[in-house]
Amino acid sequence: HSFPTRRSSDLMSEAKSSDLDLRAIDMSDPQLYLNDTWQAPFAKLRAEAPVHFQPNSPTGPYWSVSSHELIKAVDTNHQVFSSADGIAIAETPPQESLQSTDVVIENFIAMDSPDHDRQRATVAPSVAPSNLANFEPMIRERVVDILSNLPANDTFDWVDEVSVELTARMLATLFDFPYEDRRKLIHWSDITTDTPELTGAEILDPEQRKADLMDCAGTFMGLWQDRVSRPPKFDLISMMAHGKDTQNMTENPMLFLGNILLLIVGGNDTTRNSISGGVLALNEFPDQHRLLMDRPELIPNMVSEMIRWQTPVIHMRRRALADQRLGDELIRAGEKVVMWYLSGNRDESVFPEADRLMIDRPNARSHVAFGFGIHRCMGNRLAEMQLRVLWEEIHKRYEHIEVVGAAERNPNNFIRGIKSLPVRLHHRR
Repeated sequence: HSFPTRRSSDLMSEAKSSDLDLRAIDMSDPQLYLNDTWQAPFAKLRAEAPVHFQPNSPTGPYWSVSSHELIKAVDTNHQVFSSADGIAIAETPPQESLQSTDVVIENFIAMDSPDHDRQRATVAPSVAPSNLANFEPMIRERVVDILSNLPANDTFDWVDEVSVELTARMLATLFDFPYEDRRKLIHWSDITTDTPELTGAEILDPEQRKADLMDCAGTFMGLWQDRVSRPPKFDLISMMAHGKDTQNMTENPMLFLGNILLLIVGGNDTTRNSISGGVLALNEFPDQHRLLMDRPELIPNMVSEMIRWQTPVIHMRRRALADQRLGDELIRAGEKVVMWYLSGNRDESVFPEADRLMIDRPNARSHVAFGFGIHRCMGNRLAEMQLRVLWEEIHKRYEHIEVVGAAERNPNNFIRGIKSLPVRLHHRR
């Protein structure tokens, strides 16, 4: 994987959108997200080319869809726009060029109907509203435990101590995974999305990455065998092990590993980065923090607004199965189409002052961060519940969570990740 040394982000870091050359815009450049300089190029695309062709990216030619309306049009048209080739902008390497360290996985989000629908239906009950009611007291208990053990007067990393820890505990519960090993789930999630096509950087130790992913597969295979031998329960592994359409999944090890990783990444990255992004946003917009202190009843709406503002999953990719007119452009069968959720959530025609966090925004729930159509995020209600409970408990305890240093971000065009965020707590008097 060789990447050009000077890419569009170099030209855009200081640019206003009006100064940018449309032909030079390549939103797949991970540096745009590392440096948080994606706003101007996306604004240019939405204004002048909401369906835009980039012929020369390191991951091959692709169409960018950047407006809220057209993203929904692609996401809900699964008859024409297929997921079967994968969901990230990166191409799966052809069989003949695979290295011994490459791990090519399959999963149900990278499937079309009816296979997708059958496999999804097996695990969906774990996060159905009836089951979520059972989760809430336990989530609150874990939130309280985490917040009670934070440093009172010292600077600490919010991402590691709160965002990652709460997510790890929740994932361990969803899988009924050994609680003391919960941080393994976070590690497996992180290395899944750490590929050159998404980060622009070589994997430091491909042998170790492969070994770790095989460790994940072996661990979950053991859990699977245990669940098969016991009566069905409400954890994700038990549901798949006993589900009619998923019980034979272990016969295809890469499909098995892929579906496990899909559920881990889905449960890790979205919640974790919305937790971090929310703290960052309230520091950036202190008027919204004051509004929260005055009107805590806004917390459920604020959660939706934080998810919109952060947009943890930057894009999803499809492949056109037939020629299709979209906006003013004709997309040809076989071409790659990328929906930029991050851009759709900053579409001023839908969200006035879209770059601002507004916790009382009337249409905050209209965001596209969870996707639309048959691939809409399965755990969206669980993610919202975790964030709501967290902010309810934060509000009881703290006057302010002060960000005291720069946020460190990940270079990644798929997951909008915050690596670390130094904060200091100000307790209620």
